[in-house]
Amino acid sequence: MDRLFKGHMKFREEDFESHRELFKELGRTQKPHTLFIGCSDSRVVPNLITQTHPGELFIVRNVANIVPPYRQTEEYVATTSAIEYAVQALEVDTIVICGHSNCGGCAALNLPPEKLDHLPHVRKWLEVSKEVKGRVDRLMTDDSPEEREWLTEQINILVQMRNLLTYPYIEEKYRKGALNIYGWHYIIETGEIYNFNDAKEVFELVS
Repeated sequence: MDRLFKGHMKFREEDFESHRELFKELGRTQKPHTLFIGCSDSRVVPNLITQTHPGELFIVRNVANIVPPYRQTEEYVATTSAIEYAVQALEVDTIVICGHSNCGGCAALNLPPEKLDHLPHVRKWLEVSKEVKGRVDRLMTDDSPEEREWLTEQINILVQMRNLLTYPYIEEKYRKGALNIYGWHYIIETGEIYNFNDAKEVFELVS
């Protein structure tokens, strides 16, 4: 905890002071332009990799950057409610689904279910992306671990982009051109981002 306390003091003395007016403006309101749906992985830091300030991104993070398909329910739905709030209340104009390299959640999609017996809630959560493994198997060309990893992470991103369009209010805004949806594959060890090109149906390096 001492490290966290010292970090906070450094923030107050340096970063906060250099952005004092921004934080004052944000004190009573927010108007983010982008809903950023990313993995909870500690190595993925949305504001760092996009160089955005506080107030610009409304961030949702969970294991394997998953978007459950839309459904009416009385359950407690954290990701679904956050998406609803960002799009309906805050009126963001962009949604980014950001997966990443070496994703443990995506790797687990290729494991036998019994391997996750000690993580029952994670196993249940990953059922949202259960189709990914079959799609990867059909696309594999050399059966290398590296190819399987990248395909799993990228196809998982595409599944979540499709799931977003099951939300009626998102589908309507997207169809009208009032909402942009992007799929990103962030490579931790290089800092690169590959963006999905809908027209070409490939992930292309952002440069």
